[in-house]
Amino acid sequence: MNGRDLVRSMKMIGSAGAAQRLRTVRAAWRRRRADATGLPARGAERARVPGVVREVEPGPGGGTIRFSRSELSIRVAVNGAVFWGWDGAGPEPSYALAGRCPEADPRARLEPDKDGGWRILAERVTVVVSRHGAIEVRTPGGVALRRDLPPRWWEPADGGPGRWMQRSQVAADARFFGLGGRASGPRLREGTYRLWNTDPGRAFGRDDDPLYLTMPAHLVVADAGTHLVFHDTSWEGSVRLREGEEGAGSGHDRAGTSEVRMDGGPLRCWVMVGTPARVLLTWASLTGAPALPPAWALGHHHAGSFGGEDEVRRVVAGHQERGLPLDAVHLGGDRSADRQVFGVDQERFAKLPVLAEELRRDGVRLVSVVDPAVRVTPGDAVHDQGVAEDAFVREASGRLVEGVVRAGRSVYPDFTHARVRRWWGGLYAEGIAQGFSGFWHHGNEPTSFTAFGESTLPRSARQALEGRGGDHREAHNVYGLCMAQAGYEGLRELLPEERPFVFSRSGWVGLQRYGGAWSGEVVPGWPGLRASLSMVLGLGLCGVPYSGPDVGGSGGGSSAELYLRWLQLGAHLPLFRTHAGPRAGRGEPWEFGPEVLEHARVALVGRRRLLPYFVTLAHLARRTGAPYVRPVWWGAPEDRALRDCEDAFLLGDCLLVAPVLDAGADRRAVRLPRGRWYDVATGKAYEGPGQVLVEAPLGRIPVLARAGAVVPVRGEDGGLELEVWAPARGRTGGGLVVRDAGDGWEEPEIERYVARWDGDRGVVVEREGEDGAREPSYPVRVRGLGGSAQM
Repeated sequence: MNGRDLVRSMKMIGSAGAAQRLRTVRAAWRRRRADATGLPARGAERARVPGVVREVEPGPGGGTIRFSRSELSIRVAVNGAVFWGWDGAGPEPSYALAGRCPEADPRARLEPDKDGGWRILAERVTVVVSRHGAIEVRTPGGVALRRDLPPRWWEPADGGPGRWMQRSQVAADARFFGLGGRASGPRLREGTYRLWNTDPGRAFGRDDDPLYLTMPAHLVVADAGTHLVFHDTSWEGSVRLREGEEGAGSGHDRAGTSEVRMDGGPLRCWVMVGTPARVLLTWASLTGAPALPPAWALGHHHAGSFGGEDEVRRVVAGHQERGLPLDAVHLGGDRSADRQVFGVDQERFAKLPVLAEELRRDGVRLVSVVDPAVRVTPGDAVHDQGVAEDAFVREASGRLVEGVVRAGRSVYPDFTHARVRRWWGGLYAEGIAQGFSGFWHHGNEPTSFTAFGESTLPRSARQALEGRGGDHREAHNVYGLCMAQAGYEGLRELLPEERPFVFSRSGWVGLQRYGGAWSGEVVPGWPGLRASLSMVLGLGLCGVPYSGPDVGGSGGGSSAELYLRWLQLGAHLPLFRTHAGPRAGRGEPWEFGPEVLEHARVALVGRRRLLPYFVTLAHLARRTGAPYVRPVWWGAPEDRALRDCEDAFLLGDCLLVAPVLDAGADRRAVRLPRGRWYDVATGKAYEGPGQVLVEAPLGRIPVLARAGAVVPVRGEDGGLELEVWAPARGRTGGGLVVRDAGDGWEEPEIERYVARWDGDRGVVVEREGEDGAREPSYPVRVRGLGGSAQM
């Protein structure tokens, strides 16, 4: 911790009083002393590279290649993913993997290659290893997708974990995406991206990096194909990216490059190749199927700091009286210094279960914020249970690690221990008893006033790491992931008939197994609006399909125009949450005047109308790994113009959403993929690929439907109906529908529909089945009839 960090921490708690400030300073210096004595000093190091091939041992799916100074294990799995690990590193144990590592592909074979190298031939990929340890991944047709140069290690001369570096080359036309939640994306430009989950201590903008949820996984999209690369180590590191450049005339191409540096951990890597859909399917088979949220969690959420039960009732009634759909209220700033974990102020919320039951009858659920920090309060049940369970993280000296949060001195559970996760998961019984239906994990990087931009816990702090033992250098990035696991598994045990709803500010690879992600405290401005879209797209491409920001940004203060444009974007994102900030009034839509209220009603009712489509997308994400929100190049990654489009997205296969991201705009250019697209507001048709100019008055953003799309929507009577957009003459279309009971585990059927022209009958919609096509069981409304498409 340097002086700048200390000043920033002090500013954050300036109003907390002298005693709190003193505790903050003491905790900061205590953490610094713990690291000074608990971490090994960095002394002399030895650099090492693999050397040359000496021996080869074929094995299932590949084999082991021994070099003069290193050993490489490499194999292709049955799902087509390629794994390699250096110096005995295997795919397990890993926090990223869901269950056991997939079996090796028995058809893949290892054989000699030219110049003393070796290659593995498989159905979906070819891997070539040079005699010096470079690894090249190719398509089955032999086109190179990436080349990893021989790695380099720096190992302490007196032993201990070493650091390593891996340089790679990709095609000159390649574009980079992913690395978790990055505000500057979704396309990652030249620069260095830190892999260390971080609370910046303030609202973040597009230039802030790192943020709360980093991942050592990125997607590379090029003309030759798409691939995802994942370096499976949770230690701190960085990824330096540089896009390539194609030579003009007789000039040579300059390859794109990535350079991964890690401060420790095994050097092991997974690579998946194929179409974007195939890559994300393979990724989900490795890291786990996304958790299925209850249907109500796909509606409109509202968060804020409420003065008490009456104010919550007033806000809910305000939505109902104005015809504004509302599905959940999040109590975020209402915690009491006298309660732990799920506590709210008992004076302001004296009858919380009664309030929760009243709201539930009106179709509104309560969601509680949960921090990992447990206040040091001898005599408190949670604190004393944690001490008795030996659940809290300790320094290398054996003392409990302490941080400082708003409630005061706090200790932190070690979620990398299965026993501690079980204990913590059982605590959610209190939240359930209070009437909460969902849980929002906050501050779980972890963070405190003492360490914004750094770790709350000393890097030397000892953690269980599933019995292997280690310190916080390895455990930090997976802390939020393990907390999400504890909450999810605890709720599964406590409420076995209901789907848990958990979403988290921090996490790591595999977070989707337990829930979704919240984008954190984004700055309330137009740059923050762009950053919100970047975060959701980037997380989706890393396997976390359910995420979203706070509409309007952190702390409120948005202009009426910005609030409305943010609301219109949020209504098309998986986690749709408005947030009342400390502005004049509260920040609900009616506070901005009658015009904004009317436009807000259109956006909120539009989201309610799309709920059956979001339910379908949630089920498809669980089964295929495909995110709800997809880049516009999803179906055509070879289209370079689409690869460079960052201001629009696909919502499933059927809709293209083009949010307004600039002040004063009443129209905007939209880049269309191939095919016919209809403006859902006007019915006007456009023909892609190409760029078109679409009207975007204050009351709406451009949303276009793909010709032939069959979209399940909520009808005026509350039932499901099919909105069908006419396919082009001579072509067909279709769509999927998944009907969901809402909150249970029953496996619903996937219904497949086809839309086609049939002579005088016009557009016909039929449901496909094993016994042939039949009429839909829902009302059908065909749109887009008549009129020619515009270029």
